[in-house]
Amino acid sequence: MRFSAAMVPWDYIKQKKLPESDKKYQQKHFTPMENLRTALREFASIRKWQQFHTPKNLAMALSVETAELTEIFQWMEGEKSQDVDESTRKHIAEEVGDIMIYLTMLADKFDLDPLTCAREKMQLNAIKYPPPE
Repeated sequence: MRFSAAMVPWDYIKQKKLPESDKKYQQKHFTPMENLRTALREFASIRKWQQFHTPKNLAMALSVETAELTEIFQWMEGEKSQDVDESTRKHIAEEVGDIMIYLTMLADKFDLDPLTCAREKMQLNAIKYPPPE
């Protein structure tokens, strides 16, 4: 059986102390994007996970995390999805974090900056979908 982070109960994780070597990951915000990319590379390197971080595996993991985010909203009414309780909001934040991590790691494999990619795509969309006259 393969290990999955989902197999570890959240209560167990909350009780654990962050190792000294990982204290730097406690920062609230990584700015600019390059700091996040560097931190993710280092995080994987320390754990010797690079061998598993092929573009294919990262894309698959990104897809799984996106599905986990979708699952939160699966049976909600449209209106309810706009006004969630604090527990659900926290769950959404965790999944968005996972998605951002995998997206950033995948983009990094091709030396792409996700923010630059998004800006460029918005410019293409502005041309493709001009505002109504």
